[in-house]
Amino acid sequence: MSVADAPPSASAPAIVLMGVAGSGKTVTGEALAKRLGFRFLDGDYLHPRANVAKMASGVPLTDDDRWPWLDAIGHAIAAEENGVVVACSALKRAYRERLTAAAGKPLAFILLDGSEATLAERLGRRKGHFMPPSLLKSQLATLERPGTGERAAIVSVETSVAEVVEAAVAALARLGALTPRLSAG
Repeated sequence: MSVADAPPSASAPAIVLMGVAGSGKTVTGEALAKRLGFRFLDGDYLHPRANVAKMASGVPLTDDDRWPWLDAIGHAIAAEENGVVVACSALKRAYRERLTAAAGKPLAFILLDGSEATLAERLGRRKGHFMPPSLLKSQLATLERPGTGERAAIVSVETSVAEVVEAAVAALARLGALTPRLSAG
């Protein structure tokens, strides 16, 4: 039985892949969700049009821009009856707390971490995305790495997607966010 076939549960795993633009949240999230048999949700698709327009024009979002977006993602997580992997920058601790409150259940966060050079190179190759490479520095300046008391882990993105997924699974198991059956693959 896959997780998708399991009965609905308020304690179904909810995993947020977080990080700055170019860290691989979508690619890794899709692969991780497939590996775990969970649904994947890309937070980028829940941005209000005004946020997308602002970022596309090279203007960083403010906290006031982000609150409704974070609430929408949290509510989408809450609506999931089975396991879900979500891609969301979640750059500040306050954003992660807001997501958790809106979801109404514990979330596990994985910070996808890479060097500025790696992230800039990835952004330079990306086509058709609203987030311009020029906003990388502002995102890095905004990023608050997970700290004490947060249910979070950090995984390097300086390897292949498959290796990042396996490192994320191991980190999630250490956080108690996965059953032993799921972490064993």
